Amino acid sequence: MNKKQKKSLQRILIAAALLVLLALVPDFGPAKLLLYLIPYWVVGRTTLRKALLGIKNRQPFDEGFLMAVATVGAFLLGDGTEACAVMLFYQVGELFESYAMGKSRRNIASLMDIRPDYANVPAEDGSLEQVDPDEVAVGSLIVVQPGERIPIDGVVTEGSSTLNTAALTGESVPRDVQPGDAVISGCINLNGLLKVRTTKEFGESTVSRILELVENSSMKKSRSENFITRFARVYTPAVCYSALALATVPPFVLLATGHGAHWGDWIYRALTFLVISCPCALVISIPLSFFGGIGGASARGILVKGSNYLEALAHTGTVVFDKTGTLTRGVFEVTRICPSGTLTADALLETAALAESYSTHPISQSLKKACKASISPTRVSDVEELAGHGVTARVDGVPVAVGNDKLMRTLGLTGDACTETGTMVHVAIDGQYAGHIVIADLPKATAKAAIQGLRSAGVKKTVMLTGDAAPVARAVAAQLGLDEVHAGLLPADKVAKVEQLLAAKPNGENLAFVGDGVNDAPVLSRADVGIAMGAMGSDAAIEAADIVLMDDDPAKIALAMKIARRTLRIVYQNIVFALGIKAVCLVLGALGLAGMWLAIFADVGVMVLAVLNAMRALYTKDLA
Repeated sequence: MNKKQKKSLQRILIAAALLVLLALVPDFGPAKLLLYLIPYWVVGRTTLRKALLGIKNRQPFDEGFLMAVATVGAFLLGDGTEACAVMLFYQVGELFESYAMGKSRRNIASLMDIRPDYANVPAEDGSLEQVDPDEVAVGSLIVVQPGERIPIDGVVTEGSSTLNTAALTGESVPRDVQPGDAVISGCINLNGLLKVRTTKEFGESTVSRILELVENSSMKKSRSENFITRFARVYTPAVCYSALALATVPPFVLLATGHGAHWGDWIYRALTFLVISCPCALVISIPLSFFGGIGGASARGILVKGSNYLEALAHTGTVVFDKTGTLTRGVFEVTRICPSGTLTADALLETAALAESYSTHPISQSLKKACKASISPTRVSDVEELAGHGVTARVDGVPVAVGNDKLMRTLGLTGDACTETGTMVHVAIDGQYAGHIVIADLPKATAKAAIQGLRSAGVKKTVMLTGDAAPVARAVAAQLGLDEVHAGLLPADKVAKVEQLLAAKPNGENLAFVGDGVNDAPVLSRADVGIAMGAMGSDAAIEAADIVLMDDDPAKIALAMKIARRTLRIVYQNIVFALGIKAVCLVLGALGLAGMWLAIFADVGVMVLAVLNAMRALYTKDLA
């Protein structure tokens, strides 16, 4: 508990003790009623002050006003015990709500611990100087010692270590890094010393963007929250005027018909009606549910930019994916080596890698990475790159050609046919065809499980849009179990295709698009829900997206959807439960069948139960 909550608890305990003592004192008339003002003032002065401020600011219709009118009215009717009890239980509910909201905020505020306080910059004498991360320019060299957080995004230039990425991705498995690996701010360096060359300013680094997203998420309200806000504005004055009518109209009607007015009874009913009608259960529990859902998602490495996007995700029936970097790794790898004649697979790969040793093309990089033998550029000479064809060179003095079908035809050779899906790299050695190597962008390990998870979460259609060739796209779609695939698309074509899918979707269902590249930004903005890969995704994609997956794991989409749907279920449960109980109790109060004790249950009791239910949104460990 914080200091304010401890003071509130102290006032509640003192007031409760005074009430018990007064209950033991025999009734000796109006003087005892005056004694009840002591515990009433101890526990209720903050509520009375809130009510007076509301009246002063011309916004009187809130729960403080309702409680003040009801309890002061009970005093005027001579029932000090009930007035004090009503205020006491109301303050218990307020304390409980404050604690629950604080717990939710602490869950999200734990993310703030990832903000680094300093960056180590090497000085001229070799010592390390601690500077504000905001002062470190792009391209600077910083040192991250064991146990410290990486302050700014960058690339490791020296050293190897293991990073704890749990605060960003929600994953407990550490990640090994070495020179050449990209690292993101907020991760904890567990063992080795690292030297990192920064690639972004601190304000543009991952840690800063995460904190900004979380801090601003509450500004974008869902339809449910906006409904409750509009509802409370109309509902509160309506019940106040209804209570006034209940206190005055029936007595006048009774007087007009020649009966006794019974003013005390009807005023008591009106005061009970006011206590029951307090809408705090709805006003508190609905935002708390969404706040908890966003906090629970953040703890699992899913950043939601607002409760409106969480609600939209819960109603998603179609999910559209980009291929490269989203469902696939975005890195070419050798998947098959097919030598011709007596040449071995290792020899064919080594020859191709040597011929490509001077090229920076992604295909060349994948050949060199796959080759187990040491690649010495001194064995290579007369290298010539032929745009759109491949490379020719001399390897150990022997002419070698590595490239596509066009290059083979130029040399008067015919490449082997292959049913394997991927990019075909043909190799000719000394004028003779030597075989081919298949290079492909492999699906992510969790991609298939991600599609299955979406189906189990209730998604009706999964679609893949890609600029890749149709055979490759169809093979990936078949392997992952996607419903539709559209290949050979330019960025503008992707937007047009999403427009078609949006037009064809059923009413009441949303369409989500998942992407990671700069060319995905227009589609992410156009979709009902845009989901971006945060670890490797482009800045443009992350800015355009509504939801960001910090570890690039597509399986997290189904998890995000489960969190969103459970959050929305909790919201609907609270709305139905709170309104249902209040409706019944309001009728009973108006008929004189419910006293203020039942009113307290209808107000504080319903609020406590609704807040307890809302807090379930924080916990996501039971969701696979």
